Amino acid sequence: MVKQAKGLNGVFHALADPTRRSMVARLACGPATIGELGEPYDMTKPAVTKHIKVLERAGLLTREIDGRLHRCTIDPRPLAEAGHWVSEVRAFWEDRFDDLANYLDSIQKPRFKSK
Repeated sequence: MVKQAKGLNGVFHALADPTRRSMVARLACGPATIGELGEPYDMTKPAVTKHIKVLERAGLLTREIDGRLHRCTIDPRPLAEAGHWVSEVRAFWEDRFDDLANYLDSIQKPRFKSK
């Protein structure tokens, strides 16, 4: 369980940044080089590499090195695990919201008898 929580923390940390979310979305379309992943952003190559390393540590991508060319590929498994966790939490909160809605409905009904 601790290993899973640590993994989820890494995934959510990596996805907390909009640049990294965009990179993951790009990788969902297919493999890309680090240069291709950094192209849409006004940042240095070392800054792009830092983002890639965060995604790599979270397990969201794998990197294949061929000389100077670094090709990145998405690994969907951590996203699937995060999605599973989110769906479990969503189910819990939806039940609570349904209970709250029922309670609010019950206290708003008229409490007098009509003749």
